Amino acid sequence: MRKRKGAEDLLANHPQYVITNPEEAKGHWHEVFGNDHPIHIEVGSGKGRFITGMAAQNPHINYIGIDIQLSVLSYALDKVLKADLPNVKLLLVDGSSLTNYFADGEVDLMYLNFSDPWPKKRHEKRRLTYKGFLDTYKQILPENGEIHFKTDNRGLFEYSLASFSQYGMLLKQVWLDLHASDYEGNVMTEYEEKFSNKGQVIYRVEAQF
Repeated sequence: MRKRKGAEDLLANHPQYVITNPEEAKGHWHEVFGNDHPIHIEVGSGKGRFITGMAAQNPHINYIGIDIQLSVLSYALDKVLKADLPNVKLLLVDGSSLTNYFADGEVDLMYLNFSDPWPKKRHEKRRLTYKGFLDTYKQILPENGEIHFKTDNRGLFEYSLASFSQYGMLLKQVWLDLHASDYEGNVMTEYEEKFSNKGQVIYRVEAQF
């Protein structure tokens, strides 16, 4: 994505939504939100359609959108501001360093939506469902914590199912064609709408540690 002019200032000017010192919030996220509601995070939140849609539907859940791209996160902030969502916070950080920002068991549920598939074998360790990432997720999630994963990439989906299973996770539910199923309450991401409009199948899994 092109660099968005003024994105850095936009994020800096809205500290009520964009947490610029997330290391200091570690272990204190309920204080940051000012309530004891469950905390759900999305790693790779993109332009924020999913996180804001979920937050609007579920005002008694706290949502944290995480992305490493400044310009992308600024578009997510646009949506948060427009919808006036006090139960959303945004982090401009790397999703591989989550233990720097969340204490053990502090996150109740995780979303991974349309992650980069990194199709080449030599890049396996960069896939967000690789066992190294699962170690991190398990640490910040509670006992029996869950990951909800969506993708249009069949190869990544098959890899992820195997990765979850080999890690010892329970595959609670698997959708091989989400939009043709009876699943209710689906909130689409920007990528999801784009791909599904082209006729591509959307895959989804709920996996539990």
